[in-house]
Amino acid sequence: MKAGEIHGLDDGRLVEHVRDARQEVFNLRFQLATGQLENTARVGEAKKDLARGLTVARARGIDVERELRRQQADG
Repeated sequence: MKAGEIHGLDDGRLVEHVRDARQEVFNLRFQLATGQLENTARVGEAKKDLARGLTVARARGIDVERELRRQQADG
């Protein structure tokens, strides 16, 4: 996702994007470790995407960790 698209997300959707990006980085690193990943550049792209989301959240003053814990507690 491009930076402009991330800036256009509302706060709730931004938190979801960060959660999904973290999960994607985890999955890609797991695939890389097990030798299942064909496009190794995708790991770097996913990490940059996560960093973009976290940067926008930080600029807006959103505590992503707290929001994710609250969403998890709410079910």
